[in-house]
Amino acid sequence: MYRKNRLRKNEEFQIVFKQGTSVANRQFVIYSLKKEGQEDFRLGVSVSKKMGNAVTRNRLRRTIKEAIRLRANEIKQDLDFIVICRLPAVELEFHQFKESLYHCMRKAQVFKGMKKGKNTSS
Repeated sequence: MYRKNRLRKNEEFQIVFKQGTSVANRQFVIYSLKKEGQEDFRLGVSVSKKMGNAVTRNRLRRTIKEAIRLRANEIKQDLDFIVICRLPAVELEFHQFKESLYHCMRKAQVFKGMKKGKNTSS
């Protein structure tokens, strides 16, 4: 992930948490906030210490970033979003992890071509 595609400051995270909308499945929670006029999407990743030691947490962060990098060209550009990892995600293999993350992203309508109010239960 490029530096321009990351949320880094606590204030940026707090704005998305307070003003954005959230969706969740068993493995992930996604907060998203539309930012008009923004050239690229920005991503924040949060993995709690409850998930495991530093090695486990960093592996989860890298896996999330890689899964998003693979479909970065399909993500709406005027969006800030935060992915929060939940405990059941630790046991998933990469393919299952990726599919669960994409499911949650579809629910959050992060991908291009998705409109508010459109049925996204696929």
